[in-house]
Amino acid sequence: MSTCTNLDFELSFFESLHQRMPRDIRVASILAHIYTKAGRIDSGLKMDRKLVRLDPKDPTAHYNLACSLSLKGRKADAVKVLRDAIALGYEDFNWMQHDPDLNGLTDYPGFRQLLGDLEIG
Repeated sequence: MSTCTNLDFELSFFESLHQRMPRDIRVASILAHIYTKAGRIDSGLKMDRKLVRLDPKDPTAHYNLACSLSLKGRKADAVKVLRDAIALGYEDFNWMQHDPDLNGLTDYPGFRQLLGDLEIG
């Protein structure tokens, strides 16, 4: 089975599950990940926004939203949401510096300032 077929199957399965259980955080989180993996960044962003609404104190939900914003080229918004994630307890700063979803922020002054504020950049 090809990767595309696997992704299509997973998307279909989790979209169907999400329709039946729209407030299930686990299902929404998996669906957001699959959307992003499939290159459906707008759908992933929408799902990440929903996850933040469903669990506004979850630092990982905020981090993932920042990743989606970065993938959309919304650098200032991504850095703001990263700061929110950190304020809520996100601590994997090594991953944050190497996450391919944040590659678009590498040279962005706001991101460099964030790393400097954390004394890791």
